[in-house]
Amino acid sequence: MSKPVVLIAEELSPATVEALGPDFEIRNCNGADRAELIPAISDVDAILVRSATKVDEEALAAAKKLKVIARAGVGLDNVDVKAATQAGVMVVNAPTSNIVSAAELAVALMLAAARHVSPAHAALRNGEWKRSKYTGIELYEKTVGIVGLGRIGVLVAQRLSAFGMKVIAYDPYVQAGRAAQMGVRLVDLDTLLAEADFMSVHLPKTPETVGLIGTEELAKAKSSLVLVNAARGGIVDEAALYDALKTGRIAAAGLDVFAKEPCTDSPLFELENVVATPHLGASTDEAQEKAGIAVAKSVRLALSGELVPDAVNVQGGVIAEDVRPGIPLTEKLGRVFTALAGEAAQQIDVEVRGEITEYDVKVLELAALKGVFTDIVEDQVSYVNAPLLAAERGTAVRLVSEQESPDHRNLITIRGTLADGTQVSVSGTLVGLAQKERLVEVNGFDVDIEPTEHLAFLRYEDKPGMVGTVGGILGGAQVNIAGMQVARVGKGGQALVALSVDSSISPEVLAEIEQAINAESVRAVDLT
Repeated sequence: MSKPVVLIAEELSPATVEALGPDFEIRNCNGADRAELIPAISDVDAILVRSATKVDEEALAAAKKLKVIARAGVGLDNVDVKAATQAGVMVVNAPTSNIVSAAELAVALMLAAARHVSPAHAALRNGEWKRSKYTGIELYEKTVGIVGLGRIGVLVAQRLSAFGMKVIAYDPYVQAGRAAQMGVRLVDLDTLLAEADFMSVHLPKTPETVGLIGTEELAKAKSSLVLVNAARGGIVDEAALYDALKTGRIAAAGLDVFAKEPCTDSPLFELENVVATPHLGASTDEAQEKAGIAVAKSVRLALSGELVPDAVNVQGGVIAEDVRPGIPLTEKLGRVFTALAGEAAQQIDVEVRGEITEYDVKVLELAALKGVFTDIVEDQVSYVNAPLLAAERGTAVRLVSEQESPDHRNLITIRGTLADGTQVSVSGTLVGLAQKERLVEVNGFDVDIEPTEHLAFLRYEDKPGMVGTVGGILGGAQVNIAGMQVARVGKGGQALVALSVDSSISPEVLAEIEQAINAESVRAVDLT
């Protein structure tokens, strides 16, 4: 039998090829050259890339035998995951390969900003000896605020603790008890801004986190604050940061990421109190080698039909055909649950009812957790690391299956308990021969709405004119309503509006709606 063919489309460490072993035919090409890539990919079983090779619909159409796309790194911007999934091609990456490198760079930027390393170095190269001008500050016994206590945030916290720093953190999706075990005090964002001498950002970039640190937030900070962002560009508003640094509202910043990259002409680069690097978080020999070895192992597992820990779009192992259609629905339910909860749940129950409980439905628990954590952690969430993410955040998880399902052939519910005892729930089902996805329950309200890319849920006191008010505000914001349903407990009681819209609703419009209808809660969900 011929060996499976693995195409290496970019320069990878020699350890990558060694990790693949002798069981494959290894080919090489320049993946950045489309004229070379398209014919080269036509008969291969797997392709290994970094960031220069675009594996898009055109490449997938040419790759008739392709089973696995492996990205030797964390991001997947150059891989069309949706198209790969539709083509039945597994996508894997190396989600933990660069976490140590990223954490170390964040600490390096913090130290460099605190000690004026960049301007002092530039002055010395210009023949100037300016010891007194560049007097810095120590990290010892200062307070550092970690914004986002995911894997990289935890590593930064551990390293800065060793400097003798007091560590506080803001992350609504981490339990206080879990943080306390690490010696970290959880606080809200306003408290962190008020107390922190240093701040390091480690959040994923989502619609909710873009611009999270802006003019209002920086106005609450100490004038001595040193801010570091080595996570994602855009989380810190660059214009607001420039003004704060220029006017002395905060002291200094260390930046590795920018809203638009490559970035070579930011006004931030003109300031002496800014130290900046060109997105070097993963740029170490060790991180590149770890990434190559990790994806090589994943390719070996995938082509041998085994479970792949770092698969981002396909669950390894045997899954019953009757269970498969429920997987993407359950992931969406998890993302809706997270948006409704707005914080970490202490307990999550994944309830599966109906005919599919005759099969092994463990994958639906994993799909639920994958959805729950997709929008709140920096790491790429897979079916294997999702339970670990729950454990790291102190969230207990339970799978409940019941054959009885009075109202639906099959029903999947994610139900959680928050720290204050509040219950949050969302349910979905598949209807008709086409197995169309429907949301059928939200926090105890019966609904019937398609989980489209953009959703919103508004809870308020039932009064005349509320629906018209909502429609008017959305119309004024040029947001088209694709579907709407009003559910209520009783006349004049609590009501819930479930909205499916054609585009995302901005935070400003949501705030306007909340004020106009005096809403108890307003939640938007982006499933793109």
